[in-house]
Amino acid sequence: MDDLKRQAAARALEAVRDGMRLGLGTGSTAKHFVELLGERVRAGLDVIGVPTSEVTRADAERCGIRLTTLDAIDRLDLTVDGADEIDPALNVIKGGGGALLREKIVATASDRMIVIADESKWVDVLGRFPLPVEVVPFGLAATQRAMAKAFAESGVSGQMVVRKGKDGHVFVTDGGHWIVDAHLGRIADAARLAGLLSVIPGVVEHGLFIGVASTAVLAGAQGIRVVERR
Repeated sequence: MDDLKRQAAARALEAVRDGMRLGLGTGSTAKHFVELLGERVRAGLDVIGVPTSEVTRADAERCGIRLTTLDAIDRLDLTVDGADEIDPALNVIKGGGGALLREKIVATASDRMIVIADESKWVDVLGRFPLPVEVVPFGLAATQRAMAKAFAESGVSGQMVVRKGKDGHVFVTDGGHWIVDAHLGRIADAARLAGLLSVIPGVVEHGLFIGVASTAVLAGAQGIRVVERR
């Protein structure tokens, strides 16, 4: 599986050109992209990156990639990031690594987003992977009640679990928020659910990336498949 992730990352790297401003994703597949990009940078490629997490920042610095912020530049040419699920319309669930807020900020500040993954992440309908929702700790119960109402209005339901870290304590994002993972099974109308979640005051961001990805690069036993959004 790790080899497939690296193959997808290598294929996405073919889209990178000298002088590009890049969004650098978070997660195990995106880590391969950062490492391969670092090899190209050490060989003379001139790019600058905006990391989507403190983990990615550390990886990029270790690989010798020049970094900047979205305060210093107004637009990115390309973001390359992984995904937890991808549907045929290239709508995506992200946030398994806990960086969904910064990932979405960076992706939507980019002209293009390439999602890289192994073929197991390709699904007919989003929702098998628990949907991450980044929330403010204050008023959590009220926020979860509003989330349950949004689920009902969009025809889904399921258990909500506050994410814990490996140490057993509540997982805290780079932005200081918590994550509620919603086990919904199938999300028939992901765009509707995205809209309903976005207007809940206690929700900072959710892991539904609707209409954001322009290309998916999927690596499988039969090779690489590239899917473009229609």
